[in-house]
Amino acid sequence: MDPPPEKSLMKALELLYALGALDGKSDITKLGERMVEFPVDPMLSKMIVGSEKYKCSAEVITIAAMLSTGSSIFYRPSRNQQYLADNARMSFYTDNAGDHIALLRVYNSWKEMNYSSQWCYENYIQSKSMRRARDIREQLAGLLKRIGVELTSNSEDLDAVKKAILAGFFPHSAKLQKDGSYRRVREPQTVYVHPSSGLFGASPKKWLVYHELVLTTKEYMRHTTEMKPEWLVEIAPHYYKLKDIEETRTKKSQSRNIRSLMLKVDTNKKAKR
Repeated sequence: MDPPPEKSLMKALELLYALGALDGKSDITKLGERMVEFPVDPMLSKMIVGSEKYKCSAEVITIAAMLSTGSSIFYRPSRNQQYLADNARMSFYTDNAGDHIALLRVYNSWKEMNYSSQWCYENYIQSKSMRRARDIREQLAGLLKRIGVELTSNSEDLDAVKKAILAGFFPHSAKLQKDGSYRRVREPQTVYVHPSSGLFGASPKKWLVYHELVLTTKEYMRHTTEMKPEWLVEIAPHYYKLKDIEETRTKKSQSRNIRSLMLKVDTNKKAKR
């Protein structure tokens, strides 16, 4: 077996350092020791561990499990039923909350229906994928207990859940461009919302966090959720600076600041007369 390319290895180390799993000497940190307990990729692991701060570990391990099934949650039926399937899927996207929150709602609704296969069928959801998600979630809950994290729910505070997601996926942030595309905040890369997203075709969100990029005809962001730019500096001040988010102020905001500055200058001139 060939060793991984040096560039890929360096990127992996840089990511682990950014997530706080490694220190400046490339030694594993206490946070990293907790992260390695989870058999998921580092960003998902950081998201799970980070949920402790926002008291939403129950919601976050559900999202992590739904993202880890290895297959689609929703399925597309024959053409004459596609309209019904789309309506069923979009019912989980109230308030345009995003794909992560929609996955959480799917799982919770399935649980409320006593894990019914019939419910899955009626909502055009893969029952096999859901059972797989339930198994993964049970495993993650057990691992949380092992590292001493209490399973807590904060279902009424979606911002807390989004912050926990961002705690792991802050490197995967993108901002809206004038042409409707997105640009990664720290990378000169143009990306797009994946057609499978519930946010595809909806009113564009200015800032998104995404799970992964997939390359087809374009670089697409898969599993996207809206977030607030100030959260980037709040959650990852070592990675983002104010200039990263200030560059995207709206013209209205810029104009307001300019008018305020001009008024201040004019007032000073009058005072000197």
